Amino acid sequence: MGRIYNARGLVNSRKSWLALLTGLLLLAGINPAVAQTPSPLAEWQYSSGIQLQRLFEPKIPTWQTELGIGTEFQPGADGIGRYEAQAGPAIDIRYKDIAFLSTGEGLGVNLFSFRHISVGAAITYDLGRSPHVDGKALTGLGTIHLAPEAKIFATTVLGKGFPLTIRVDARKQLGGSNGYIGDIGAYLPMPGSSAKFAWFLGPTVTIADNRYMNAYFGISKAQAADTHYRRYKAAGGFKSAGFGISTVYFVTPHVIIDVNAAFDRLLGSAAESPITQTKYEAAVSVSGLYKF
Repeated sequence: MGRIYNARGLVNSRKSWLALLTGLLLLAGINPAVAQTPSPLAEWQYSSGIQLQRLFEPKIPTWQTELGIGTEFQPGADGIGRYEAQAGPAIDIRYKDIAFLSTGEGLGVNLFSFRHISVGAAITYDLGRSPHVDGKALTGLGTIHLAPEAKIFATTVLGKGFPLTIRVDARKQLGGSNGYIGDIGAYLPMPGSSAKFAWFLGPTVTIADNRYMNAYFGISKAQAADTHYRRYKAAGGFKSAGFGISTVYFVTPHVIIDVNAAFDRLLGSAAESPITQTKYEAAVSVSGLYKF
């Protein structure tokens, strides 16, 4: 998924932030994403602006619906140098402050929702990894199958004067690697946003357990015998760290263009794995939506 900003200017310009966020309220709730899979795109990019809506908007609309199509350009798999494009639907449907269906966040509910914090659970998915994603590089390592994930998450915003939003999530794969993976991220609405355009910027860190890391980056004894790779046991811990930028532009009150970009660096066992071709990854997604 650090950055540099003028912290003194942000703290001393509360009126500017309030004016900026008046426009951002119209944009809250948009999080198109083509697919949920290992990607440099940060988890917070799928829901940027949602917690700000709870903080600044007096009443949450009963229904918020955005439908469209999008494409995402990213590595074929973590650590692989070959990039590919995916295209698919972009869906984000929210019922009050209670439930949501999203191609980025999955199907979920907010168990507790307040002005400054929300806690929820969702079912999402991981697309896994094909051994043919990069020609012969992954041949012999087997397929990591598509799997549903059970996710819990919490989001909080510091306050109206300085609306830094912090998001934490943890996901358990029900199949695939059968492991745990989670993210800690933050984002801030940036100056220059308005009712027609908004942009968010922030860092993210991803952590995974032994099962997940070994499925994606480890080499078992059997796999070593079938490939030219040496046996490698990946350890749980930090998987990657990076930052993302999300932008939303209202062409009309109903037609929306959403662009997300992210960059990250693999860490620990992920970076040192024999199958890792590059420690640095990037991704870009572009979606067009209609807001009902």
